Amino acid sequence: MRAYLRDPDEIYRRSFEAVRRETDLAAIPEDLAEIALRLVHATAMPELVRDLRFSPGAGTAGQAALVSGAPIIADCQMVAHGIRSDLVAGRNEIICALDGPGTAEYASKCKTTRAAAGIALARIEGGVIAIGNAPTALFALLDLIEEGAAKPALILGFPVGFIGAAESKRALVEASIGVPFITLAGRFGGSALAAAAVNALLIAVAAPVAVPAEAAGGSP
Repeated sequence: MRAYLRDPDEIYRRSFEAVRRETDLAAIPEDLAEIALRLVHATAMPELVRDLRFSPGAGTAGQAALVSGAPIIADCQMVAHGIRSDLVAGRNEIICALDGPGTAEYASKCKTTRAAAGIALARIEGGVIAIGNAPTALFALLDLIEEGAAKPALILGFPVGFIGAAESKRALVEASIGVPFITLAGRFGGSALAAAAVNALLIAVAAPVAVPAEAAGGSP
């Protein structure tokens, strides 16, 4: 048999030991440190913290919303399934906007993606919005808010791809909508990052908590 580390708790411990050792958090505010670490853990890319963009107090705003029972609205099933349901403790509903009633019909009518249609039809007021797949969903969310829709508590914008991802995240950073946000500049992103960011907030809310090896941000 090949010799390799099998103990999940030890793998987890060493993983975060390496993450903390290799990640420069000097420019990251305290309320976003855990999120930054879990994004690095999810990707094995300590350098990604250089591309983090955020509004002041975004982490604190997200934690407060979750404590108050805010729903977590994901743009796709991959994000929704990546969120640790054991940490919501019956307090926060996890909603996949893509599966909302009438989404497919609305997308066809508006000639847009189902992800964008799902966000357009979702009840976003006071929610924590986690977008890890479709740039169109983030664009649609910004349009809604700019048109006067009720505001969410926090936007976690991590869409990925070659078309619209970098542009939608830049639009989020530049928008004057008065909504706290956390995002990652450029094309890189994905469902694992969006889920890891939500899980980091949930872990902070639930602390102290014993985190198993299958913790937020992917398995070790």
